[in-house]
Amino acid sequence: PYDPRYLEGIEHYNRGRFRDCRETREDYWLEEHGPGRGVLQGLIQVAVCLHHFGNGNTRGAKKLYLTSVGYLQEYRPQHQGLDVEKLFREFEACLKPVMESTDEFPKIDIEPDLIPEIHLAQE
Repeated sequence: PYDPRYLEGIEHYNRGRFRDCRETREDYWLEEHGPGRGVLQGLIQVAVCLHHFGNGNTRGAKKLYLTSVGYLQEYRPQHQGLDVEKLFREFEACLKPVMESTDEFPKIDIEPDLIPEIHLAQE
């Protein structure tokens, strides 16, 4: 029941290919004008946030964490098979060192085991 681009974006994301995830979802997002558009924007920003964090751009990751959470907030607890609540908890744990840092440019490495995975509920 899901758009193939939605599923492809999740597959790229779960493989750590955050740039590919963003590109796939952006194409879908540009065409989407329904109520799920915001969740797509939030998921794009989650991927870009993790891309920045993984590349050492913690300042960019911090900014994108805040905007992605803002986009996804209204879709809690679940939307289109996505457990948004679980994603929030795991994303928060992954970004916690960045968000708690008071340094302008903190040198924090991403903890691969804390990167949230996305698995859709069967509907």
